[in-house]
Amino acid sequence: MIKHSATTLAGALSLLLTAAPTAAQDVPPGTLPFGVYDPDGDYGDSAEVVIEHLFLPWEDVFLPSLNMADDYALARERALLVTLEPWTWSRDERNSARYLRNGISEGLYDGNITAVCDVLATLRSPVTLRFMHEMDDESGQFIWSDWEPEAFISAYRQMIDLCRSRAPNITVMWSPLGDEAMTEYYPGDDYADLVGLTVFGLQAWDQAREGGDRSFADIFAPRYERAAAYGKPVVVAELGYVGDEVYVSNWRDAVRQELSEYPSLVGVVYFNQREVHPWPEGFGLPDWRIKNQILE
Repeated sequence: MIKHSATTLAGALSLLLTAAPTAAQDVPPGTLPFGVYDPDGDYGDSAEVVIEHLFLPWEDVFLPSLNMADDYALARERALLVTLEPWTWSRDERNSARYLRNGISEGLYDGNITAVCDVLATLRSPVTLRFMHEMDDESGQFIWSDWEPEAFISAYRQMIDLCRSRAPNITVMWSPLGDEAMTEYYPGDDYADLVGLTVFGLQAWDQAREGGDRSFADIFAPRYERAAAYGKPVVVAELGYVGDEVYVSNWRDAVRQELSEYPSLVGVVYFNQREVHPWPEGFGLPDWRIKNQILE
């Protein structure tokens, strides 16, 4: 998600994966499996974290970072969730929806996904691939979102088929944002081993746009209902919450609970980093990091 050059990315990952872990942060209470996107290494010492989440582009990508992440996860007995974004994180004229759609259709990007998936096939940790996520998002932050559903489904299937031909043991997560439009983008049961959802709670947004604080359930429940209809295990693939102490406490106490209302929910993965895409209407870049999430 973060737009850096390949050199910067390589350096950052090398520093993260070879440095001594920092003091462990608190894990929300509950029994559901917990994971993190944790580029600062705040959860390096936490035995409760069982999923290590990575983001990487398929252009300008430093492929050895996957091997380093595998070593890091294996040493901590964690599975890998790899979110692969089909673009370059550097500023480039290739970052357009039209260029991406045509390029996938014409086979221009076959080499990109093949290179990544060839490495995924060698990793020793269990690997889940999350590709072209939040395709139902209408905000325009991703060049693969808000396409005509048929175009998305065709591109997604083409790339997943190619990846599975190189890395047949991976698990595939189809991961919409979770709003009503998600149903139009479902690629079929053969292309979704898991369904991932995104759930962020920003108190300032709630109060300005929704008329008051929303709970985890307020946002998650309708998204879960849509996702569970496919009969697949459901994961909160990106989770974050920021607000005052009461708001954060209410969210924290809710996100890892095994409840009868959510029988298909099998895990939650926290986005322990500052937002990289500005929220609309002046809400800026929320800092989802657990150490900074309580606002005075």
